This record gives sequence, structure tokens and C-alpha cells, in this order.
Amino acid sequence: MTLPSDQRSRFPRPPTTADDHEGRTITVVEYDDGTDPLVEMYGHFDEESRSQGLPPRSDDRTREWLEGLLEDGYNTVAYHGDDAVGHAVLVPSGELFELAIFVRPEYQAAGIGTQLIRGLLGQGQDRGVEHVWLTVSRSNRIAMNLYWSAGFETTASGRGEHEMELRL
Repeated sequence: MTLPSDQRSRFPRPPTTADDHEGRTITVVEYDDGTDPLVEMYGHFDEESRSQGLPPRSDDRTREWLEGLLEDGYNTVAYHGDDAVGHAVLVPSGELFELAIFVRPEYQAAGIGTQLIRGLLGQGQDRGVEHVWLTVSRSNRIAMNLYWSAGFETTASGRGEHEMELRL
């Protein structure tokens, strides 16, 4: 699916600032700094907050995983004050880019995921990304609604997951 030009404006390139549903001011920025702020953010994820084995459970594995994402992908991070509270990344795989998004548990369901995904897709558009895909657990209705609202379409289903795609 290619978005009409009037819908592309839904994806502004970061930095952006907006209040979330809890009234907290959230700033979304393009990110290429070190791993420390993100390792600290991912330390707040409990077992219920992990999906498809991510984020990794130990700080060392998280740091190693993040080093790869920061080197190869396009990253956006959401901040509340000085604290990283969300991270989204587009990872290249040939001509396609895989999207992954994570919001710190106590900040979920407040609109931060929407801010992150829009910023990330805006960054991707500016860098020539044309085709984005992801997988999501069929039981994760909140994430599926987020992706549908951004324009993703379900393209395949199997083994408890949906594959979704968006052409920018």
C-alpha cells in the first residue's frame, strides 16, 4: 500500500514534541547515540512486557543487540525529560525494512507508540525507505491497532503471528 500524499504528512521526521494521554511531555528524536540510555530503559521490562524474545533479558545481551540496531538501523527514541521511554527501529533486510517498537511498560497505552512510529516512518521516508514490514502476535491487539492506524495491512498469518506491511 502506498499512502496518498495527504496521508504522508502523518509521518513527520523527528524531532517532535507532544503531550501523551497522561499529560507528560514526550520528545521523539532520531537516535544514534550510545547504548546506555536504552539499556537502562529496557531494564524496566518484565516478562509480560517482552514479545518474541525481545528485548533480551540481560544487560549484556541487550547492549549487544542494541549495538547491532544502532549500527545497521534507523532509530528513534522517545524521551520524558531525560529518561528514554520508547525506542523504535527500522532494520534493513535487502530492499525491505523490518520495524520493531518498544515502549517502557509504565508509559504504554498513552500514545507514545503512535508518536514513535510516526517519527520513525518519517525518518524512513526521508532516507528513501519504501517498504516496511513487521510481525506481531495475534493476541497483541494494542500493537495491531497501532500498526493499522499507521496504515499497515495484514499480509500473512500463521503460528500465532500476523505479518504486516506498509509501502511508504
